[in-house]
Amino acid sequence: MLLVNILWGLNAPISKEIMNMGVTPLALTTFRMVGAAISFWIASLFVKQEHVNHKDLLRLFFASLFCIVLNQGTFFFGLSLTSPVDATVVTTMLPIVTMIVAAFYLKEPVTGKKVLGIFIGAMGALILIFSNRGNIALGDGNVWGDLLCLSAQFSFAIYLTVFSDLITKYSTITIMKWMFMYASICFVPISYHDLVSVNFIEIPSFVYWEIAYVVFVATFIAYILILTGQKSLRPTVVSMYNYVQPIVASIVVVIIGMGTFGITKGLAVVLVFLGVYFVTQSRSREQLEAYEMQKQTKINNKKYTHEK
Repeated sequence: MLLVNILWGLNAPISKEIMNMGVTPLALTTFRMVGAAISFWIASLFVKQEHVNHKDLLRLFFASLFCIVLNQGTFFFGLSLTSPVDATVVTTMLPIVTMIVAAFYLKEPVTGKKVLGIFIGAMGALILIFSNRGNIALGDGNVWGDLLCLSAQFSFAIYLTVFSDLITKYSTITIMKWMFMYASICFVPISYHDLVSVNFIEIPSFVYWEIAYVVFVATFIAYILILTGQKSLRPTVVSMYNYVQPIVASIVVVIIGMGTFGITKGLAVVLVFLGVYFVTQSRSREQLEAYEMQKQTKINNKKYTHEK
């Protein structure tokens, strides 16, 4: 999970540079989806084949809409409008957003720490978003770009919550090959005009290496690692590694001069981190149930000892 978020932290400034070189967000997203789909289907030839029933194939289609089509599509559109730093700071809202969705769908308890975390994290996101209202012309941030990146987190949170059982039911390669194939089928008709309008001859050679990074490293390898991490670690531990993304992106964009990172954005980052920390430190439904059961067991033991 640490490596995944380092790769995604680098992905934001690299993707921003690709889009500045004449590749539209729709075209870049299509390269990512189709390239990853081909990679996962090739990889599936070298692993044990799994049968996926028709019901799960349908669910994988809807999972691909939330995990890939809406998530990546809105993120790249948002990134094209805002700065890489802002985009990666907004991604740290994922644990908070996931907690909100889980509260409604999985009936996860909303504790005092979770409420406090939501409030603090939301304040950080709002400071970040509204501090960019006057910077649209400078390209250093954009309220609509930040909101699109935030909507990408909602989309991914729905995937993590509603389709969590599929993550443990099938292997990573099986899940990803179907999801990226569905995503490609949905996205290519939408992005066809942007794809044919890309002037591949005028694109500098180093941009092709950057596109290869986005497709094979930040997508193919990263999605293998993240699903492996989700199967091995608790969700709270997984979400804490999101802190790495804005740190990596901030270091990169400041070094290469693609953006700025002032006091206001620093305050926003601190608030988001603090909010996510409170959320991840709160107890889950299973932990609360286990605590109540342990507490009741102690009471019963004391009662039994006293009666004896």
